[in-house]
Formats: sequence, C-alpha cells, structure tokens
Amino acid sequence: MTEPAWIKGDLRIGASVIARVEQAAREAYARDEEACGYLSGPAAEPLLVDEAIELENLANKYHQADPEGHPRTGREYFKVNALKFERALAEGRAAERPVKVFFHSHLDCGAYFSEEDAASMTLGGDGGPTHALTYLVTAVDQGVVSAHRLFVWDEATRSFVEAPFSIE
Repeated sequence: MTEPAWIKGDLRIGASVIARVEQAAREAYARDEEACGYLSGPAAEPLLVDEAIELENLANKYHQADPEGHPRTGREYFKVNALKFERALAEGRAAERPVKVFFHSHLDCGAYFSEEDAASMTLGGDGGPTHALTYLVTAVDQGVVSAHRLFVWDEATRSFVEAPFSIE
C-alpha cells in the first residue's frame, strides 16, 4: 500500500478551515484548555483540506475524576475519545474523504511539536506515528491566535519536523 501524499506536507488548507481551527482554539483558550480535532478532504485531491471537525478535549474531565492518575489538565495537553477518532478515520476512508490532519492548540507557549505531542502520536513508542496523518499546531497567546505550524514524520531522523502548507 502506498503512503498518502498528505503525510509529506505541502497541504492546501481552505481559509474557512483555518478560520474554524482558530475559532476552536480561541474558544478552548477561554475554557483554559487545548483545542483538538481533525481536518479532512477529498481522496481525489490528496493535498486539499476542506473540512475541520473539533473533538472534545477530555483532559480536564479525567483530571477532575482522578487528579493523581491524571495530574495534567487540558491547559497542558489534550485527550480525545480514541474510539470516536478511530471511527472518524474509518468513516472518512469509506466516504473517500479521509482524515488528513490532526490539529491541536498550545496555550501561551508557541506552535511547536512537543515531546508529549510526539508520544501521543506514536502511542509512546519509539516507532513512527500510529496514523498516516500530518499534525497542525496552533499557538494561542493571551487569547489571540499567533501562529500555525504543520508537522510531518521524518523517517530519516525518526522525529516530527516542520513542513510547508498554504492557506487558500
């Protein structure tokens, strides 16, 4: 099976999609938590992203239920319902509108791919990402979106590296 083209970057992300990501990021910032979700687009145009779907960040709920077992809050990381996300991946493939990008925001610390982000996307392992996706990180500083950066897995360095994208 060939790798999908979007995992190398150079995505074309619709302006309305970026606007939705920014809205989700600002709203999550107001709740003192990271936004998270995914971006999809037509299989026939592998580098086009034309839809954004926000997912609930469950980190605060887990922290409230078990502060010792889940010491970090939604301000510091995201936790999604893995079953819902897996279902979205399968439904996207079946409808020929695959999920191409996982997005999340960072609060008051910049748009970078953290060690925690890398551990989440590789399930804590030393291998590559669990899914054939790219990763968009949106920085929200003092409630204002200040940057977007796209990251892809680089097999040569066995790490996530920044990749280009355009907004159209």
